[in-house]
Amino acid sequence: MGRIIGPACKLCRREGEKLFLKGSRCESAKCAILRKNYAPGIHGSKGSFGQKSEYTKQLREKQKAKRIFGIGEKQFHNYYTTANTKPGVTGDVFLRMLELRLDNVTYRAGFAVSRKQAREIVAHGLLKVNGRRVKTPSYSLKVGSVVEPTPQAKKSVLFTELNKKKDQSPKWLKVDLKAPSFEVISLPDKNDLQQNITAQMIVELYSK
Repeated sequence: MGRIIGPACKLCRREGEKLFLKGSRCESAKCAILRKNYAPGIHGSKGSFGQKSEYTKQLREKQKAKRIFGIGEKQFHNYYTTANTKPGVTGDVFLRMLELRLDNVTYRAGFAVSRKQAREIVAHGLLKVNGRRVKTPSYSLKVGSVVEPTPQAKKSVLFTELNKKKDQSPKWLKVDLKAPSFEVISLPDKNDLQQNITAQMIVELYSK
């Protein structure tokens, strides 16, 4: 499982955009991109992102995607290798595989404020998939997969407060915040995938 070690806000500053790694803080005035919109380092605000070579752009795109989904290099590359063997546009297949990770779908369904919190929810065994307890954040959901908290977890504030939220989940999910539960009703299409990631650049990098 990928882990973010150190200040997460520096990762957003390094990429020059919000990666939404810290939940509600990213939407507030405390967001590092609003306060320090320059790359971290000893040069401070005098530093700049500068001109980038094609390779650098591809590398930064890969690093950004890894940080958004919280995945290590080996696992990330394995997703690409698998996607490259499947029919369809490799970049779209690649992103779809990332989207269907249990931790990511838990976040997208509104059951967590960030992907990091979603990973913790899964790793602590608080969710069941099709009636079976799953503790693997990278577990891949399929169309028809139904996810709900375990009976014990349903009593926690984390899930009892869900019915106060507004459902903002993508169309490929059917979410019931009162139950609470969610179901994958279709595969995410191109417009449903993470929009701030240019998957083709990552494919080009790994294809070299």
